[in-house]
Amino acid sequence: MRQGWQEELRLIWTLTAREIRDVLRDWRLVTPILLLTLLFPIVATLVAQVTFRFFRRFGGYVLSERMIPFLLMIVGFFPITFSLVIALESFVGEKERKSLEPLLATPLSDIQLYVGKLLSSLIPPLAASYLGMVVYLIGLYFFQRWSPSLELLAQMFALTTAEALVMVSGAVVVSSQTTSVRAANLLASFIILPMAFLVQAESFLMLWGQYASLWWLLAFLLVGDVLLIRMGLRLFNREELLGQEIDVVQIGKLWRIFRRHFAWEWWLFGRDQEEVPRPVRWTGWLAGFYLREVPAILRRSSLAMLVVLAGIVGAGVLGWNVASRYPVTLSLGEPGRDFFGGITPAFILGNNLRALTLAAILGTFSFGSLAVTPLLVTLGLATYLGLQILWSGYSPWVFLALIAPHGILELPAAFLWCAAAVRLGAAFIAPPPGMTVGEGWLQALADFLKIALLVVLPALTIAALIEVRITPGVAMWVFWAYGR
Repeated sequence: MRQGWQEELRLIWTLTAREIRDVLRDWRLVTPILLLTLLFPIVATLVAQVTFRFFRRFGGYVLSERMIPFLLMIVGFFPITFSLVIALESFVGEKERKSLEPLLATPLSDIQLYVGKLLSSLIPPLAASYLGMVVYLIGLYFFQRWSPSLELLAQMFALTTAEALVMVSGAVVVSSQTTSVRAANLLASFIILPMAFLVQAESFLMLWGQYASLWWLLAFLLVGDVLLIRMGLRLFNREELLGQEIDVVQIGKLWRIFRRHFAWEWWLFGRDQEEVPRPVRWTGWLAGFYLREVPAILRRSSLAMLVVLAGIVGAGVLGWNVASRYPVTLSLGEPGRDFFGGITPAFILGNNLRALTLAAILGTFSFGSLAVTPLLVTLGLATYLGLQILWSGYSPWVFLALIAPHGILELPAAFLWCAAAVRLGAAFIAPPPGMTVGEGWLQALADFLKIALLVVLPALTIAALIEVRITPGVAMWVFWAYGR
């Protein structure tokens, strides 16, 4: 068994070394990467000197100190972006050069091929990033006499490594699923743009001095690494890679697949509904959805619901932790006619739909990992406020009266929506057995729309009416009866 693992690793490294040698032979690719890698740290060092003088001239010592780690992060991120072309050409480039068939004919397994290509695409840009960061640190030491702490140094190198792995693994997935280098370069924007937003978030935290929060971003990046690598291994297939000729969008075929997944069986009357009166026919159509289709969707979304449930537990723990650290004394005052404001059901419904739509968008572009964010923020805040109300001396019934009347419908509806959004994003990583990525995503989209239109939207509409018409009266009655 040990020799088997050693042989597999040897084959992977042989492929990796061969790919790296091919990259280093192309001086037209290596020369600009090397020049930009060495030139950018020098420019960053000069910028750091000017920044030091400018901020210290006006007393901005703290901000000038924080600009240096910020530039270190940018120096490490910059080479990854222009070295991404190596990963984008890992499979599709060889296909265009007619060198893919001999590679796929080797006795290497699909996993060995994919891991070897991934490592060969990762090592050059990561080495360029490390080289740029070292040059920048040497320049700072000689010109500014500045050296980072060991924790900051480990943090910057770990973040750079995780960012490089996210971008390269995503680019390798794109390269293995496209049929031309041009298409791969266009799809690279879906990798670069999210990472650019992430770098902006890192910049904000660093300039604000919240270096401890960067460890949470690192954990998020590591989760993304695992998801992307798993996605690549799941989707990679040498037979399909050889059989791909050109990407053609067949709207009619996609529509037929979507319609097949969006439909469901009728209830009470069988499939033939022609002789049944139309009002009765609608009854069978709705009964088929709520009695047959909803349980089937819940079964298909069971793993996604477990993810959302785990997030809810985490939001409750986080809300309790924050409430314990930052206790406040709340005073609800004397509830009256204007105590709950002049909000309308339409405003509440629109606000809830905007938040849940944001969850669906985030889930689609983050492989489902960010789909629960709006729900977790809301539940974490509700946990924090509920504990502060209890610790301020009010009865638990007051807090329940403020949430329970409409929350009975609102919270399960948000739970189902977020679970469907998690599955919508996760369909790219793990399509159902026997389905392609596209068909699996269309099935998830159909289930998402069915739950959203026929379950969540009616529940949120009724909950908004209850929140405006019933919750204030219940809350005021409970406050006067059990307030303290």
